Amino acid sequence: MLRIRLLGGFAAETNGQPVPVPAWRLRRAKTLVKLLALAPERRLHREQIVELLWPSGGGTPAGLHQVLYTARRALGGEQVTLQEDVVALSGDSLWLDVDAFERAAASARDARDPAAYREALELYTGELLPEDRYEDWAEARRESVRELHLALLVELAALQDDGTAIETLQRAVVEDPLH
Repeated sequence: MLRIRLLGGFAAETNGQPVPVPAWRLRRAKTLVKLLALAPERRLHREQIVELLWPSGGGTPAGLHQVLYTARRALGGEQVTLQEDVVALSGDSLWLDVDAFERAAASARDARDPAAYREALELYTGELLPEDRYEDWAEARRESVRELHLALLVELAALQDDGTAIETLQRAVVEDPLH
């Protein structure tokens, strides 16, 4: 089982054990896992990865293979694969907190149940990848997840009595004073 947390900061667990910080010998190896976790279908073409990991050029096939090796070693297996120029984060037992939050939010909206909204909101443990705040590749998804979180707070407030609704709306104001 591979669990990846991106909300509130990056963390990974394999088989219930946290991946220790020293296992990510290369910063780019950790970035590769983040990129793949956020990518559609958890896969990117090798050239896209090279452009994202080495934005000013200088990426080489040997450099990419070293990053892949380090990421595989950190995750303890064949979770990161390269086949026909496509790098993928694979595994039947992959859990990603962003996906869990978005699924819970969709379920809460369908059910219109305050308890379901609270469950979804509990999954939001903070901004998406705050350590990568200035990375262009994370910006759009970060904003989308943040907006979803704020929308859930407002929608939950509409389902609550006045006292509880005020507390919920105060949380939204703390998150975004201009909301």
